[in-house]
Amino acid sequence: MDALSDVLRAVRLTGAIFFDINASEPWVAETPPGKAIVGAMFPGSEHLICYHVITQGNCWACIDGQPPIRLSAGDIIVLPHGDTHVLSSTPGLRRTPDMSLYRMPSDGQLPSSISMGGTNGEPTHFVCGFLGCDARPYNPLLTALPQVILVSGQAGGALAAYVQFALAESKGPRMGGQCVLGRLSELMFVDVVRHYLETLPADRMGWLAGLRDPFVGRSLAALHRKPAHPWTIESLARNVGLSRSALAERFVQFVGQPPMHYSGPGSRMPKQPGRGYGFAKMLEDSAARTEMLRKSDAFLRQAIGEAQ
Repeated sequence: MDALSDVLRAVRLTGAIFFDINASEPWVAETPPGKAIVGAMFPGSEHLICYHVITQGNCWACIDGQPPIRLSAGDIIVLPHGDTHVLSSTPGLRRTPDMSLYRMPSDGQLPSSISMGGTNGEPTHFVCGFLGCDARPYNPLLTALPQVILVSGQAGGALAAYVQFALAESKGPRMGGQCVLGRLSELMFVDVVRHYLETLPADRMGWLAGLRDPFVGRSLAALHRKPAHPWTIESLARNVGLSRSALAERFVQFVGQPPMHYSGPGSRMPKQPGRGYGFAKMLEDSAARTEMLRKSDAFLRQAIGEAQ
């Protein structure tokens, strides 16, 4: 098992909510910060991940601290930290969000269809998706991801197929449909993370880049797979097939600290058996979920292939 799979297994994504939006110039849609709506959308979740898939037309995405981003049909934009953001026909437009929209529909029917804007303007169609997940007890992935991930239409063909499949599923309600939609969102997020990791520059340092390194990646995988194990630099180096000094130097180069002081971005890795049990048990309990996700991935890829 690679390090990314181990960490993704611990993220524990929860459900999915979709908005299917048809807009006509001029229009604006503003999403409030994730912390303000995650409780209503996904009770019990601590963190909100937002994404948007443009299926027709063009628009602009505006996020605080970032220049406006031009989006075209096929593009996918993901906000891993649930930052407040605006999608609009023209940069600079703002609109107070309707907080009542950000909750599971009373009838459970997804996606929620919304029309906005003028009557004769240039049309834009896009899908807004939301995922709830845990931020604790230890989740270096969420901290390591950037504020915004953009997947262009040329690179996002397979990802867009997930959305098209989800829309087709929602228009003909079937038993288990809500579960299928949730799995589709999870698979889409995993694919986006993989795409981002694979496109990082070769000279990039940091926790995410360390996942690609054969020795640092295996070290991170071992630490996350067995967080309660009494690791030493000797046992970890032996596990990955590298000398102690070489591993320590390489680990610091990517992660910024020695393996035995590893805490991941922003949170300390539990090492004592008593403290480590909670995280280790969480990984163990989520193993079945990972296997289900793997089988769902195979099934959905086959179904999408047949649909195309």
